[in-house]
Amino acid sequence: MFFNLPMLLSLLSQIPYLTPDDIAAFLSLWKKKVQLNRYDFLIRQGQVEQGLYLVTSGALRIYYPLPSEEICVGFGYPHTLLVSFPSFVDGRPSDYYIQALKKSELLGISKADLMQLIEQRPNIRRFWYEQLEKALVGKIEREVDLLLPEPEQRLQRVMQRSPHLFQHIPKKYIASYLRMSPETLSRIK
Repeated sequence: MFFNLPMLLSLLSQIPYLTPDDIAAFLSLWKKKVQLNRYDFLIRQGQVEQGLYLVTSGALRIYYPLPSEEICVGFGYPHTLLVSFPSFVDGRPSDYYIQALKKSELLGISKADLMQLIEQRPNIRRFWYEQLEKALVGKIEREVDLLLPEPEQRLQRVMQRSPHLFQHIPKKYIASYLRMSPETLSRIK
């Protein structure tokens, strides 16, 4: 095994329906090792996402660029999966950037390998669908957060869902994610 497969093995071993054969087949396909320095990009706007990544160390942000600002739409930190999802699914150029906020290491699986394994192994398919369901619930919760008029409410909801966020992500990016100024975030935190 190489580069942080033990972390992935530990995570997968906690899923009761994955058999040792499922886990072995899955682990064998996580072949891409990525090391990023602070401010390096995993993906840039216009590139097509070809892989799914597990963040093993560091912190990254997913953001959408506007002429006047960069809007953070998500984060990656240890033990989380990371991808420019619309590009991954549709095979179209990404509208987003994924950038390291500090030195980061990721482990990747190609889309082709993942899709083939999902077709071959029902337990891996179940795992993938559960990950998609969790992501969808998270996006719905984020949508609610953004519709709340009070910054305090937005912060409180995010802190309930992700209390560890402030341990990994600088406040200015969390403020962008919450659609408020860094000053507002400092005042209410």
